Amino acid sequence: MKKNVLVITGSPRKGGNSDLMADAFIKGACEAGHSVDKFETAFRQVTGCIACERCWSNGRACVIDDDWQEFSEKLEKADVLVFAYPLYWSTMPAQMKAVIDRLFSYCSDKCLHPLTGKEYVTLICGECEGDEIFSEARAVQKGLDSYFEWKQLGELAVHSVFKKGEIKRTGALEKAYEMGRSMK
Repeated sequence: MKKNVLVITGSPRKGGNSDLMADAFIKGACEAGHSVDKFETAFRQVTGCIACERCWSNGRACVIDDDWQEFSEKLEKADVLVFAYPLYWSTMPAQMKAVIDRLFSYCSDKCLHPLTGKEYVTLICGECEGDEIFSEARAVQKGLDSYFEWKQLGELAVHSVFKKGEIKRTGALEKAYEMGRSMK
């Protein structure tokens, strides 16, 4: 069954390790017949939530007029969300965090388009060694799970990569491709 996939990237480094993982996933998902959009948070203008609590007052998720409007339209249509980012100080880069924070509007009792029941994939990489470096990023994802009742389809977490392209020596690009290709 064809799915609408929204790949949300957080890296401000074009062609960086998490960006390469995202592209490998996209290639696999497209080859499997899925429809894929990529939203690169680092190259868009999305401010953080300002806690104005005017969510949905104008018929849209958020009243702030920036690239969030385009993002929210893609978000609402997506069946599967893919979060692809490098670790920055134990969690996601600020540009991606701004997008995550703006999801607050979908928790409002005035929400017109609930996000419950979506599926998601996490593609994450970091410079330090060991799986424990991903614990804080995973905690953010678990929070989203509990708010929106999302189902995780998979996670690819790669440690010990920093320099641009180092991910190529890990086998992670092949795994990301297969994750996209095998998505049902």
